[in-house]
Amino acid sequence: MILVTGGAGFIGANFVLDWLAQSDEPVVNLDKLTYAGNRENLASLQGDARHVFVQGDIGDAELIARLLAEHRPRAVINFAAESHVDRSIHGPGEFIQTNVVGTFRLLDAVRGYWAALPASEKEAFRFLHVSTDEVYGSLAATDPAFAENNRYEPNSPYSASKAASDHLVRAWHHTYGLPVLTTNCSNNYGPLHFPEKLIPLMIVNALAGKALPVYGDGMQIRDWLYVKDHCSAIRRVLQAGRVGETYNVGGWNEKPNIEIVQTVCALLDELRPRADGQPYASQISYVTDRPGHDRRYAIDARKLEAELGWKPAETFETGIRKTVQWYLANPDWVAHVQSGAYRDWVSQQYADTAA
Repeated sequence: MILVTGGAGFIGANFVLDWLAQSDEPVVNLDKLTYAGNRENLASLQGDARHVFVQGDIGDAELIARLLAEHRPRAVINFAAESHVDRSIHGPGEFIQTNVVGTFRLLDAVRGYWAALPASEKEAFRFLHVSTDEVYGSLAATDPAFAENNRYEPNSPYSASKAASDHLVRAWHHTYGLPVLTTNCSNNYGPLHFPEKLIPLMIVNALAGKALPVYGDGMQIRDWLYVKDHCSAIRRVLQAGRVGETYNVGGWNEKPNIEIVQTVCALLDELRPRADGQPYASQISYVTDRPGHDRRYAIDARKLEAELGWKPAETFETGIRKTVQWYLANPDWVAHVQSGAYRDWVSQQYADTAA
């Protein structure tokens, strides 16, 4: 049994779905179901005894302690986080509460559970904390990619809150001996991505005939990681990562935002042409850059490959095609997310199962 937090969100839901597609080991899935947590992401698991869903907050220490005592997981994988930079700029308080205070309370509850385990279970237990490359700050055009020993220089309320959570995880290992693992990933993309982030927003807006807003000059560079590759990396780190270590997870796909948008437009031109024959790129609109926008992120994932043999299976070209095809094939999911109707769907489908 494993306990996954934030398992109804984008990355967490993909992880849970992939885990249960490859293993019969049960998952207890704890998610607060904020706007980005969507039970509809997990619809295919309805009635599956291997998946136990609990609605709740990682900051609820009593709930965490009860779940740990009841289910006795061999590992906790922590995806739970507020994660959108724009939202953190407008409302940083929620990010501090979830990413800092919530992580602290989760860690402390897990420490109490772990300390009381029998010796063999205690030795095998792992706490895997999923973080971001944004904790490292911003790179100049010629700087080497972020390695695990880069100094932390977070520039947004979001990245500062995630940096704080990383430091707490490190401290709980060094002070209390809790067997932790940390992963810092680059920008994820793929199925089930809430349409506030760049790639799903561009797909959804393009199909709706809306403007495709690009910040500043569009030359902010990110490394792009297909979400299912990220999930496979987490499984590998959980399986064989060295306790106390950090592993950077990247896709080896550094690209400027404007190129990402143009690629999405070209795929839509091919797969779902506009009725008027015009290219989707004609909808691109440059808007004022957001405050403190980091110029470049890049992940050096060589440690993960050298130590654990992990490499991404998807190139950006294969991954982005799969992503666009998924959104074209799942218009109901998109409509429910945009309208908030997925909340009504959840209340009807799962009225008797939420804890």
